Amino acid sequence: MSSEIRPFKVDIPVEEVDRLQRKLKDTRLPGREIVPDAGDQYGPSYSWAQTIYDAWTTDFDWFSVQAEMNKYPHYITAIEDINIHFLHARADSPRAIPLLMIHGWPGSFWEFSQVWGPLSHPANPEDLAFHVVVPSMPGFCWSDWPPRKGWTLRDNARVFDALMKRLGYEEYMVQCGDWGHFVGRELGARFTDSCKLLHCNFAPSPLPEGVQYTEREREVAGRVEDWLERHMGYAVEMRTRPHTIGIALHDNPLGILMWAGEKYNEAADPDKQKQPFWTKAILTTASLYFFTGCIMPSMLCYYENVRHENFAEFNMRPENRIQVPFGYSSFFWDTEPSSKRAVERTGNLVFYRGMCSLLSWYCHGG
Repeated sequence: MSSEIRPFKVDIPVEEVDRLQRKLKDTRLPGREIVPDAGDQYGPSYSWAQTIYDAWTTDFDWFSVQAEMNKYPHYITAIEDINIHFLHARADSPRAIPLLMIHGWPGSFWEFSQVWGPLSHPANPEDLAFHVVVPSMPGFCWSDWPPRKGWTLRDNARVFDALMKRLGYEEYMVQCGDWGHFVGRELGARFTDSCKLLHCNFAPSPLPEGVQYTEREREVAGRVEDWLERHMGYAVEMRTRPHTIGIALHDNPLGILMWAGEKYNEAADPDKQKQPFWTKAILTTASLYFFTGCIMPSMLCYYENVRHENFAEFNMRPENRIQVPFGYSSFFWDTEPSSKRAVERTGNLVFYRGMCSLLSWYCHGG
């Protein structure tokens, strides 16, 4: 395969958008919740499902979102015989720092859409600017599916390091969360000649034994216990039978919406979910997964990598310790928000901030 970097434009054919709308409008919802007063005990509430389905069929404009995506250039390049799609927002400043931003599941390159502009072209020209590189992980959107069994996030790290060097960035920084954290951790542990600084918003880490919990740590422990008990069905299915659920959802837009949208509901500040942008974010992700046929290969993150209950143990292994300076922002509504004294056990922590929401106001406790 050629090593050239080829321009790419997000351009979903009109007939595909029309087909999605036909399929949605031909879908029958059950018409009622599973039992009276089910609320969100059995999954996302029925009222939520009805509301977001209505938004997809009546309000959502794919072409306006596609135009937003194309405001910055996209490319595809082949590395190790895998085509990798990425957005590249170059800054004008000669002092700009290369920044690799890595998504997770259920996400895509688009989850950084609110920051690649301000980071590459800050409102104040005197502010620090970044050359922002946002790849689609193998198996997501327009990147090729993983080429073999046993392809892990460590392989993604190696490919992304090669991508940055192909772009001329011999040294760079990384932002990562969710499954992207494990790509970033690999870069910060083993690619220290090129990865010079790392920031995570997800880094499962164990507290030292015998410590007394802070109020926030107690609240987080309760949420994590509830998560592992009541919210892990999706992960068990994807880490054991991705073909089953993947084929079932492949051409099923409402199925994709519920499967992915559930996680948007369960791992975000409830107040932020009331904002119109949150609905747009979910529908854009579901649309991307449907149009690019990536719902099934996106599940390989779960099948080929460490299980949730072993995340903290994995991060504590000496070979996985982050060697470069790294920062961590702990968002209370994320799935496993770690405290400073926990996450600093897994690497060279130089910055920590505990926050209640993705709009970054401080939480009590550590």
